Amino acid sequence: MDATDFYEQAILEATFTGGAPLDHPQRYAGLFTTSPTDVGTDGVEVSAASYVRVPIPAATPSGGSVSNGVAIVWPPAAESWGTVTAIGIFDAITAGNLLLYETGLSDAIAAGQTASIGTGDLTVTVA
Repeated sequence: MDATDFYEQAILEATFTGGAPLDHPQRYAGLFTTSPTDVGTDGVEVSAASYVRVPIPAATPSGGSVSNGVAIVWPPAAESWGTVTAIGIFDAITAGNLLLYETGLSDAIAAGQTASIGTGDLTVTVA
């Protein structure tokens, strides 16, 4: 996953000044139909009536990375969500800041389908 400019700055501030930009204990997964970049405000998130960001369950980092310990599942789509091209990790269930993102997806979500990320399939590595 790639870090947005916002998140890179927040990490530096928290590391060197003890600042609070990372004090949000819950993270949320969101889906994009147009992929974001490091700017973090330029992707287009799914905007269907049945779409919501979903909480990412807590996980314990090990060896410089962390993966989801359980599946991350969105509610069934009541209408087409379009073609999902990226996933993002946010610090709020609505609005908030995009922290990390992964592009290169191409999954069409039609009415009646459920989007999900399998156990262990969402991995963040610090390099």
